[in-house]
Amino acid sequence: MTTETRNPTILLIAGHWLGAWAWDEVREGLTANGRDAIALTLPGLDPHDPERSSRTLDDQAAAIEEAMARAGASAERPVVLVGHSGANAPLSIVVDRHPELIRRIVWVDSGPVAPGSVFAPELPDAVEELPLPPFDVLGEQASLEGLSAEMLERFRARAVPEPGPVLREPVELTNDARRRVPTTLVCCSIPSAQLLELARAGHPMFAEVDALDDLEVIDLPTGHWPMWSRPADLARVIGSAAASADEGAYTRTSL
Repeated sequence: MTTETRNPTILLIAGHWLGAWAWDEVREGLTANGRDAIALTLPGLDPHDPERSSRTLDDQAAAIEEAMARAGASAERPVVLVGHSGANAPLSIVVDRHPELIRRIVWVDSGPVAPGSVFAPELPDAVEELPLPPFDVLGEQASLEGLSAEMLERFRARAVPEPGPVLREPVELTNDARRRVPTTLVCCSIPSAQLLELARAGHPMFAEVDALDDLEVIDLPTGHWPMWSRPADLARVIGSAAASADEGAYTRTSL
């Protein structure tokens, strides 16, 4: 096995309101262990972009594709994609378009979306962007477990409103080969047993999980933002997933 195969480039993509900065501690943990890790800020989440509120899912998918190209992604040297939360929409598009370029995809408290999925179908067209909600509201939507007052303060200070088009656009998927890409689910705010039960029951948020051919499931109990609440553990999980070459395996692990 070549060094390139054992140590593929890892691209880290955070969810709504977040840029590359959200991965700082995780990326440091990966690079300290010899991993080549690159964190991305998707179009629409750069506070200095004057047109950020008009960025689309296709813009975000194209940015991931460009990062993969810069990393030298090829069928001989595929990359590892890591997606957190709402990054699952553009990442699902990229996996659909380029399954041969992806060695493994790691979903962090997230998962692949189904064709036609829309994050906020009822969001009015007049809403150009969605700011980070108050934490009492956000906490009803996603677990804030493990986040200190300092972490929440940083989250609030650095969060960028999510572009309206990204939230309203349907995800177009046509390539069944996306389901054959080796996949790791890192389950944080929802235990894996519950998630898999929902997937088997056809829950729209998790139905695609049941269609995956090569699935590894890891429990990392904490809130929805483990890159802050358990960064060292998350770095170890991602590093191990990136190194895994086994296909067709189904495993479940708890940390």
